[in-house]
Amino acid sequence: MASMIVISVTSVPDHLRGALTRWLLEVTPELYVGTVSARVRDELWNSVAACTGEGIAVLAYPSNNEQGFELRTTGSHRRNPLDFDGLTLIAFQRTTKEMAKPL
Repeated sequence: MASMIVISVTSVPDHLRGALTRWLLEVTPELYVGTVSARVRDELWNSVAACTGEGIAVLAYPSNNEQGFELRTTGSHRRNPLDFDGLTLIAFQRTTKEMAKPL
């Protein structure tokens, strides 16, 4: 059964953005929304993960859990999804500049 997905990308190659528009609508720059099957979603994500390079990508899709969705991420980013007793929380990594500042 098909379900709605959202993919957000930042600083990825143009060919990846073009490939995503074959299956999804680019509703704002670098934000893609569409309804696809789980198999197509997984194949799209494999392509995104393989081509992200120095960029960042996040996939959100429906799931049968308390929050009603799951997240997948790839690339170098400050936000990392963590499982905390079945809930997904976002952990932020401090940058080098922030670590150098005194409290």
